[in-house]
Amino acid sequence: MSSNRGWFNLDSLGGAMPETQFFEGDSAFKFLGLSKKARLYGFISCLAVGFILSLLGSILLFLGQLGIFAVLYVLGTIISLIGTGFLIGFFKQLKLMFKPVRVVASIVFLGSIVLVFIAAFVLSSEVLCLIFVIIEYLAYTWYTLSYIPYARAAVTKTIGLG
Repeated sequence: MSSNRGWFNLDSLGGAMPETQFFEGDSAFKFLGLSKKARLYGFISCLAVGFILSLLGSILLFLGQLGIFAVLYVLGTIISLIGTGFLIGFFKQLKLMFKPVRVVASIVFLGSIVLVFIAAFVLSSEVLCLIFVIIEYLAYTWYTLSYIPYARAAVTKTIGLG
């Protein structure tokens, strides 16, 4: 098999991919002239930074820093979400977030971000903060799975809901 074939060759991906696939059409970064490979690196970088911020926030939670935890955890999640803008573009992502297939997950995800802040800064409740973080994580995971064909069906079947 030639080295320019397969899914590693990102430049071979065309614009004729289904709507739920990455690298579709006009990216928010097209005006910068970023290649698909550079956009993938941007995505991976945002994902890594988001994970690190969320992890640092989680460590601070166990040290009793509820407010800093909330800020770092939510910031990490948002940076991870922004990373997908490198793949499909920010406006396209906003449009896709509210398609019927993922609107509930998007609303629960965005609502849980607000609730994490309310639990941390208004209610000062570590327990509620953790509950909303878990809800946020599950909603984000469900949202993300909606971009992978048959992923939601596989997960629901695996956990016995389907």
